[in-house]
Amino acid sequence: MERFASENALAKYAWLTWRPHQSGDFDADIRPLSRSGNAYLRYDYVEATERVRGDPHFVAFYEKKYREARHHAHKRALVVTARKLVDVVYGMLTRGQIYDEKKLMPQ
Repeated sequence: MERFASENALAKYAWLTWRPHQSGDFDADIRPLSRSGNAYLRYDYVEATERVRGDPHFVAFYEKKYREARHHAHKRALVVTARKLVDVVYGMLTRGQIYDEKKLMPQ
């Protein structure tokens, strides 16, 4: 994990960030995902997100993001939840901890 300075850098490498699409005061609602990094890692994180949807914290987060999305709700909620999983995995690996939702997923 020394390669990545933060969880944001890891998320960008895994194609789990959106490219900015703005001009002046305009900020687009629908933006494409970035295409820099490792597409296989993005696939793995999205698949892992499908598997952790049994965890109540991830379910609540996914459902919240699903309700907030105006377009492509399932895809957006899934990618944002995968992004949350990046934060959790990064925290576990950098701190050398096992998964504890109280420490790694503060409300």
